Amino acid sequence: MRIYEPETRTPEFTTRLTEIWERSVRATHLFLSNSEVEIIKAYAPQALNDVPRLVIAEEHPGIPAGFMGVEGQKLEMLFLSPEARGKGLGRKLFQYGMDRYGVSELAVNEQNPQARGFCEHMGFRVYKRTETDEQGGPYPLLYMKL
Repeated sequence: MRIYEPETRTPEFTTRLTEIWERSVRATHLFLSNSEVEIIKAYAPQALNDVPRLVIAEEHPGIPAGFMGVEGQKLEMLFLSPEARGKGLGRKLFQYGMDRYGVSELAVNEQNPQARGFCEHMGFRVYKRTETDEQGGPYPLLYMKL
């Protein structure tokens, strides 16, 4: 397994990561409808290109299995392919972010209890809740800090 930060973010690479994003969301964000996933997916490439720090996890050379995005000390995104879940990749990404960038804050969808449980396992605790997501959608967010 390898954790690294890509030097460039080509359209092909972003497409591969968007595919991981979609498969991850369909496996974990069961509260989203098919059409909602498709709408959000349209923004994924821009988010992947705009996040200041993009970190990739590979199980096999050249094949991304997951990724995270970090801005400042905030974890902006963390997605794993369904096949990669439960193998320690998420923990290794998290640890990389905490060690290298001092990640100490994040937000998770309240309706994704697996993500909340994982973040709590990593030492994060809820300090704030909102009724809507950052785009104003009807998806409560839990803001967490170490």
